[in-house]
Amino acid sequence: MKTIKGPAIFLAQFVGDEAPYNDIISICKWAADLGYKGVQIPTWESRLIDLDKVAASQTYADEYRGRIEETGVKITELSTHLQGQLVAVHPAYNDMFDGFAPAELRGNPKARTEWAVETVKKAAKASANLGIYVHASFTGALLWHTHYPWPQRPAGLVEDGFAELARRWTPILDEFDRNGVDLCFEVHAGEDVHDGVSYERFLEATNNHPRNRLLYDPSHFILQQLDYLAFIDIYHDKIGMFHVKDAEFNPNGRSGVYGGFQGWVDRPGRFRSLGDGQVDFGAIFSKLSQYGYDGWAVLEWECCIKSPEQGAAEGAPFIDSHIIEVTQKAFDDFAATAPDKELNRKILGL
Repeated sequence: MKTIKGPAIFLAQFVGDEAPYNDIISICKWAADLGYKGVQIPTWESRLIDLDKVAASQTYADEYRGRIEETGVKITELSTHLQGQLVAVHPAYNDMFDGFAPAELRGNPKARTEWAVETVKKAAKASANLGIYVHASFTGALLWHTHYPWPQRPAGLVEDGFAELARRWTPILDEFDRNGVDLCFEVHAGEDVHDGVSYERFLEATNNHPRNRLLYDPSHFILQQLDYLAFIDIYHDKIGMFHVKDAEFNPNGRSGVYGGFQGWVDRPGRFRSLGDGQVDFGAIFSKLSQYGYDGWAVLEWECCIKSPEQGAAEGAPFIDSHIIEVTQKAFDDFAATAPDKELNRKILGL
């Protein structure tokens, strides 16, 4: 067993135009002051990182990492959630996802996809230059609009969809492999990989690519009503990253899993600040520790009620209190006897 690292914080939800959230050094100092030991950096935020420079220059990457570590935190991982989303976009979602791309690529899905693929590949090199060997992203989606189909899906549609998803991602996974970095996909509603079964389809379609791994976030399983503890039992050897995010699901006579097009406050399933939802984090940290997960525990703050400032302040001590310093000995070692083959045979009646 190994001890989980943390607490850390994903900076995506906190970046803004006001200090201390508007540049990498001030936001890292803010995180360190709250008790965080690591930061997960969204690569689409130019206020926080120049991905091109980090990927192109080892010297620049070393200087960038050094400046961050001087604030008291380490870089835990880089994220390309938004760019990864653009690797596979169904045309029905083109307008809504165009905002994730540079302005000059909007309205040009082909160029946008090419840019997304190259950007995620660039993140593999950037991660390696920073000495980080896991990376966070989304798969994107070609099939999501058929996840609860009417009329029924044509025969072979799912297989064709995952084959195309794998065709787009396999060269990216190969680039991550060349850089020695695991690509951890967040299982998330809206993505073709949104639960265990869909991940297995994607893994099979990529020929069980060794870099195809998982970012575990239990909040999305609460909203889907999926057993998030059994998920760890099944996929623990594929889990390379961990978002600590809370959620709750309170169905009623008017609305359930699908939410009725309501805003977040009114949905039965909604994300909450740590400790305000229904996730059993004690059990999660125990299982991850049991299976030897030694990556970072990273707060991803999303809450429809509590302020981000309060959520961030409460998050560090919450995570810290759940990290288990794993034991290096059995609790009943005091009663152990020295190895004795003859005694063993005697006890066995031999």
